[in-house]
Amino acid sequence: MASVHSNNEELETKEMDTRSMSSSRNHSQGTPYIHKVGLPPKQKLFKEFTNTIKETFFSDDPLRPFKHQPKSRKFILGVQAIFPIFEWGRGYNLLKFKGDLIAGLTIASLCIPQDIGYSKLANLAPQYGLYSSFVPPLIYAIMGSSRDIAIGPVAVVSLLLGTLLRNEIDPNTNPVDYRRLAFTATFFAGITQATLGILRMGFLIDFLSHAAIVGFMGGAAITIALQQLKGFLGIKKFTKKTDIVSVMQSVFQSAHHGWNWQTMVIGASFLTFLLFAKYIGKKKKNLFWVPAIAPLISVILSTFFVYITHAEKNGVEIVRHIEKGINPPSVNEIFFTGDYLAKGFKIGVVAGMIALTEAIAIGRTFATMKDYQLDGNKEMVALGTMNIVGSMTSCYVSTGSFSRSAVNYMAGCQTAVSNIVMSCVVFLTLKFITPLFKYTPNAILAAIIISAVINLIDFQAAILIWKIDKFDFVACMGAFFGVIFASVEIGLLIAVSISFAKILLQVTRPRTAILGKIPNTTVYRNIQQYPEASKVPGVMIVRVDSAIYFSNSNYIKERILRWLADEEELLKEAYLPSIEFLVVEMSPVTDIDTSGIHALEELHSSLQKRDIQLVLANPGPVVIDKIHASHVANLIGEDRIFLTVAEAVSSCSPKLVEEA
Repeated sequence: MASVHSNNEELETKEMDTRSMSSSRNHSQGTPYIHKVGLPPKQKLFKEFTNTIKETFFSDDPLRPFKHQPKSRKFILGVQAIFPIFEWGRGYNLLKFKGDLIAGLTIASLCIPQDIGYSKLANLAPQYGLYSSFVPPLIYAIMGSSRDIAIGPVAVVSLLLGTLLRNEIDPNTNPVDYRRLAFTATFFAGITQATLGILRMGFLIDFLSHAAIVGFMGGAAITIALQQLKGFLGIKKFTKKTDIVSVMQSVFQSAHHGWNWQTMVIGASFLTFLLFAKYIGKKKKNLFWVPAIAPLISVILSTFFVYITHAEKNGVEIVRHIEKGINPPSVNEIFFTGDYLAKGFKIGVVAGMIALTEAIAIGRTFATMKDYQLDGNKEMVALGTMNIVGSMTSCYVSTGSFSRSAVNYMAGCQTAVSNIVMSCVVFLTLKFITPLFKYTPNAILAAIIISAVINLIDFQAAILIWKIDKFDFVACMGAFFGVIFASVEIGLLIAVSISFAKILLQVTRPRTAILGKIPNTTVYRNIQQYPEASKVPGVMIVRVDSAIYFSNSNYIKERILRWLADEEELLKEAYLPSIEFLVVEMSPVTDIDTSGIHALEELHSSLQKRDIQLVLANPGPVVIDKIHASHVANLIGEDRIFLTVAEAVSSCSPKLVEEA
C-alpha cells in the first residue's frame, strides 16, 4: 500500500509539473512546503485576440440582453437600444410628466437669454442660438440615455467654435461663408461623436484628464467673461484676439472715449441682481428657481427700460433684430467640397471632442447622484446624431450644459421629456416672441454670460488637485494659463500635451521600491512606507510597480542595478554580509514584452558576474507564460520562481530570514 501511495504521489507531482511547468523542488522533512507558480492553460491565438478585442471595445457586454431571446424580442430590444425613449416611455405617467414640465419650463427660462448671448460668442446671429435649443434637444430626448442632461449651446464650445471659425473666415466681411463653415464644422462634430460611439471608442475622451479639464474650463470662463467687457462697457472697437493682454489693452485704450456710462449702469445693476439670485439659490436649495428665472426677468426688465427711455439713442447697443420663425433647412449650405471642407472637418473634430467630454462628464455626474447607469457609447451616438441633424437645420454645435443640467436636476426632472418641454417653449419663442427682443441691450446678455460662466471656475477642485497630485496641478495650470494668455486652442493643446506627457512619464519611469520584512509577520512591504520593516541580510527585495514594456524595460533594469549598487555600498561601509540574492517582486507586473524579457536576461547576466542569484516572486499568468515561452525560466532556474516573497526568502536564506 505504501508503494502504491508513493507511486500515486509521484504521478500527481508529474501531472502538476506538466500542467503548470512550475519549478520543482525537493524538500526534506521539516522544511516548509514551497507553493508552485502555476502556468495558465495555453489559449488559441484567435480566442486570445477576440478576448482582447472584446475587453477593449465591448467591456460592458452590450449584447447580453439579446441572449436566449426570440427574434421578435430581439427586434424590440434593438429598437430600444437605439431609441431608449421606447424603453423608459412604457412606464411614463402623469406624475413624472409633472416633474418634467416644471423642469422644462424652468430651464427654458434660463436657456432663451443664454442662447442669444452664446450665439454672439460663436459670432453668429442671435436666432442660431435659439435654433440650437429647438431641434437638438428633441433628437437627444429620443436617443439619449441620460435623464438629467439639458441640451443646447454652451459657453466654452461657442467660444471655441467662434475662435476657430474666425481664424479661417472673417464673420463681418463674409458672414455667409462663415455661417456655412459653422454648419460644416457642426456636421463633422456630429460625425466624430457618432463614429466614436458606433465604433465603441469612447475611451479616447478619457485621455483628457480631469485636471486638464478643470484648468481648461476655468481659463475659458475667464476668457469668455473678458470678451463680455465689450458689451458690458459699451465698447464699439474691440480686439478680435482672446488673450487677456490684448483684451485689457483694448479695454483701457477705449477708456477715455469708448465706454458708455448708461450701458455700464444697465450691465452692473443686472449683474448684481443675477449674482444675488445665484447666492439665494445656493443658500436655500428649495429656491433653485430664483437663479433659473433671473436671466429672463433681467431681459424683460432691461428691454422694457430701454424701450421706454430709448437708451439706444444714447449709445446703448441693442440686439435690434432676431429672425422670426423656426429653423430653416441648411443641408445645401454645408461645404461637402472645396477648400473649406478640410477646415470644417478639422474644426468639427476639435469642437466635437470638447462638446463630447463636457456632455459625458455632466451625464456621469448626475447618473451617479441618481444611481443609474449611463451608456457612454449610446450617449456619443445620440449627441452625434443630434448635431448631424442640427447642422442640416441651421444649428451649431450643441451639447450638455452644466448650468442648465444642474437647474434641470434641482427642478425635479424625471426623464428627457424636460428637454422636449424646453424645446417646445423655444419653438413658441421663435414663432411669436422674437420681435420683442429687439430692444434687449447687449449689456444684459454680457451680464447673463458672465454670471453663467463664473461657476466654471472651480477653485476648490484646483486646490484638491494640488493636494492630491502636483503633476496634475501642472496640467491644470498649463491649460488655464494657455487659454488666458494665448488662445482657447493653445490652452486645449497644452492640456492634451501635458495629459499625454503624464501618461508617457508614468509608462517610461514606473515606480520601484525596496521591500523589507514587517516584524513578526511574513509580509514584505516598502521600507519607505513602513520604516519598521527590516531588510533581510544577504537578500535584496525589489518591487516593480508597472508592466515591463519596451518603453521602460531598460530603465527598470538600470534602476534595479542602481538600487543594488547603493545597497552594496552601504553594506560595505557597515561591514555587513554582501548581497547573495536579488528577489524581484512581480505582483504588480501585469504584462511583459520581448524587450522586457531581454531586460530580464541582461539583468540575470549582470547579476551572475557579481555572484548574485536572480529570484522572481509571484509573476502573473501572462508574465509566467512569456517567461516560459522565452526559456527565461530555464535560464534563471525554475526553482528560483516562487509564489510569494516570503517563500522566496525562506528558500534562499532560511537562517538569515529567521534572524531578521
